Amino acid sequence: MLDQTPTPAPATSAASRRIFHSKVDTIRPTYGFEDVSLAPGTSTIEPADVALDQTFCGFPLRIPVLAAAMDAVVDPGFAGALARLGGLAFLNLEGVQTRYDDPSEVLARIATAADDAVHDVLAEAYTAPIRDDLVARRIEEIHAAGSLAAVAATPGAARRFGPFCAEHGADLFLVQSQVSSARHLASGYDPLELADFTRFMPIPVAVGNTTNAEAAFQLMEQGAAAVFVGVGPGAACTTREVLGIGVPQVTAVSDVAAARDACFAETGRYVPVVADGGMRRGGELAKALAAGADALMLGSPLAKATEAPGGGTNWGMAAPSPVLPRGTRIKVGTAGSLERILFGPAHVTDGSENLVGALRQSMAALGAGSIRDMQAVEMVYAPAAQTEGKSWQRGR
Repeated sequence: MLDQTPTPAPATSAASRRIFHSKVDTIRPTYGFEDVSLAPGTSTIEPADVALDQTFCGFPLRIPVLAAAMDAVVDPGFAGALARLGGLAFLNLEGVQTRYDDPSEVLARIATAADDAVHDVLAEAYTAPIRDDLVARRIEEIHAAGSLAAVAATPGAARRFGPFCAEHGADLFLVQSQVSSARHLASGYDPLELADFTRFMPIPVAVGNTTNAEAAFQLMEQGAAAVFVGVGPGAACTTREVLGIGVPQVTAVSDVAAARDACFAETGRYVPVVADGGMRRGGELAKALAAGADALMLGSPLAKATEAPGGGTNWGMAAPSPVLPRGTRIKVGTAGSLERILFGPAHVTDGSENLVGALRQSMAALGAGSIRDMQAVEMVYAPAAQTEGKSWQRGR
């Protein structure tokens, strides 16, 4: 006769059960641009009446567009072009612009390298030493081009370049790393103390990147003039694939914006939040502002401009490690002038041109007359919003 007595379950400790359940129960849903849509409200306004200007870290911007500190995107000439259109570009202090008198040859070599050889070409290009005289020269050239000199460096280089850049006329310094935190532990060197750094720097210091509200609040407490949001969403970034780290941008921006609002409520100090990466179309710019961003940092969309030094390609912000590449080169093509990409006229229907025009139209349709108004519009979970009724478009 078959024994019907149930087999006892394996014994487990209370601790192991608690750990198991905590892992499952604390997984929270997060949202990217493709998961959400913006819901119209009760009013609309004329697009011409939408105000996109703001004061960012003490400086006026006519449009909320920042160019990422990527070698394929920003050089002094590009910084001047974006400034004339109302935005602000950041120069990578650890890139080819500060390693070579004339970086055009090395830029062309990276852009044209075969796919299976490009990482070796990148590694070689970034072995040349960074020169202080070139740092000073590029700041001067950016000013001569008609732009504020906004520069960026990793925390390990910030202590060296921060005071030097301020002394040589830089207007804004960005300390940017793969993941920023208010407290960094290291046994082999003395980490940068952000509170001390911002206190003694005579120019504003922005910090990035993070996705965590608590970390962002601490960065703001330590004097960050702006906080950049985004770990791995960029088209040329491989952080999410290589390291498994990242939070979808809508959730990340919303969380950090909540920290900004809490900081403002407690201190009266408003610290702008910058959505950095993951935006290719006008609708994504609109969603980033609706999630709480004050400004938008773009890389690959601007690398498509004729003024960009990458010649229709883009790659990560720093040279890849010989053993663990931080980014990859992508081919974005050259679409036209920077003005056309930002202000049109658009020659494509996918929303990747006339980005500012699309943003303005979106805000007008939602009744948002300013960026602050846009941060208050309704956002809905709508993963089918981009595909609903679009079967003929998908079949083309």
